[in-house]
Amino acid sequence: MIFGKKSIAGLDIGSKHIKIVQLKAVKGKYHLERLGITTLEPELIVDGSILDSSRVVEAIKGLIATANITIKDTALSLSGHSSVIIKRVSLPQMSEDELSESIKFEAEQYIPFDIEDVNLDFQILGLADKENMMDVLIVAAKKDKINEYVTVAKEAGLNPVIVDVDAFALENMYELNYEVNPEENIAIANIGASMININILKGGISVFTRDSAVGGNLHTEALQKEFTLSYANAEKLKQEGTMEGISREDVQAVLVSASEDIIAEISRSFDYFRDTTNYENINEIILCGGGALTAGFVPLLSEKAGINVKMAESLKNIHIPDSFDREYLKKMEPIVSVAVGLALRRIGDK
Repeated sequence: MIFGKKSIAGLDIGSKHIKIVQLKAVKGKYHLERLGITTLEPELIVDGSILDSSRVVEAIKGLIATANITIKDTALSLSGHSSVIIKRVSLPQMSEDELSESIKFEAEQYIPFDIEDVNLDFQILGLADKENMMDVLIVAAKKDKINEYVTVAKEAGLNPVIVDVDAFALENMYELNYEVNPEENIAIANIGASMININILKGGISVFTRDSAVGGNLHTEALQKEFTLSYANAEKLKQEGTMEGISREDVQAVLVSASEDIIAEISRSFDYFRDTTNYENINEIILCGGGALTAGFVPLLSEKAGINVKMAESLKNIHIPDSFDREYLKKMEPIVSVAVGLALRRIGDK
């Protein structure tokens, strides 16, 4: 963790919720200064694309005001296989400066987009098994997608200084709050409304990432279809578990069926991980995102995957002042995981 540098706000723009977190480093420990969540109307952001930027800007402005955010510098993040590509590759050993100069050429063979249409970054992970080779993480994000998110943040009065990737923000959150066992594979699964981000860590280092275009909206859509409800009423039913004329048992049966579809997608990612790496087992799943809060989801995932599942404690090692509602924060911890990871970033870090 990087202390002693100027704090920035972590802004996580999802398709259902926008989350913002502001932390302050005090004597080697992070303190929570500000935290806020606002709910977006449906269809403003679809598949990671901002369809109504003016209303998203207004939502961010309202969130800044209600959360009393006091700093402008902000970290944002992106995800989605149509916008972000993350590849772990082996390259001939070279210095970071040398790789900076040749990264476009090296990345071109791994990136399915026009190399001129993306922003590239990399991280040298260490020596590869093969002699005179090194493992490198290459990340490419589409420029137009970056511009979409940067523009709404700027128009809301913020100053975006870092654009990260959801999966790596989750890794930052994990590093702060959890003990790293060098022998264990930990899967962080972030279930948003329309996206699942998975980052599998071995000894705290990312060895596999994957985004899937499904999420908690499957629960809402299933309730809408089964009980002929509006989106708003289906969301309410999802949260409360029952409403007049609809039994809790019937609701639960629909939610379980939709949960099984989401779990099948997570399982496919785990199978792909096992098939393409030397690491055979996943020791634990840390679950984040609003979709993870659906009743019965945690035990069902644990049963189907055969892996211990824990809800993310993204504020565990952060000092919480008495002015915050701890019961509310406990409930929101999984939802703000990406925003916490972004708030840990500092200008100039890697």
